Amino acid sequence: MPVPADIPENLAKPSAVFVSLKKGGSLRGCIGTLEPTRTTAAEEIIENALSAAFQDPRFQPLDPSELNSLEISVDILSASEPVTSEAELDPAIYGCIVEAGRRRGLLLPDLPGVDTPAEQVDICRQKGGIDLGERVSLRRFTVTRYT
Repeated sequence: MPVPADIPENLAKPSAVFVSLKKGGSLRGCIGTLEPTRTTAAEEIIENALSAAFQDPRFQPLDPSELNSLEISVDILSASEPVTSEAELDPAIYGCIVEAGRRRGLLLPDLPGVDTPAEQVDICRQKGGIDLGERVSLRRFTVTRYT
């Protein structure tokens, strides 16, 4: 899919992007990048939207009949920054990245049911396959969300 010629300025520069698809309030697909992989955020959105619809390994590929019932959100991520403890996290404001060696789990901010930094870090550990006792490094980021 080509990038439109007259994209807004904030989509004309490289950015990390997550595209989330929900159907009836339930996640139907979500794919994103932590660092830009394309020349523009617009290109990143297009690639991640297609991947969320057809290549998220947790779900069957989207069927065309589902298109009208989808809720789509696009999160443009800020650069992540290291934090020294959970006290520097706020799941309403910051997304979280938990890393242990080459394993990594990420959670976007402001998600229903994630109310504390401890819950946020625990979900990231689970997503990254990181055991509770393992030493980790923490990073946080903000997003600009479009729904």
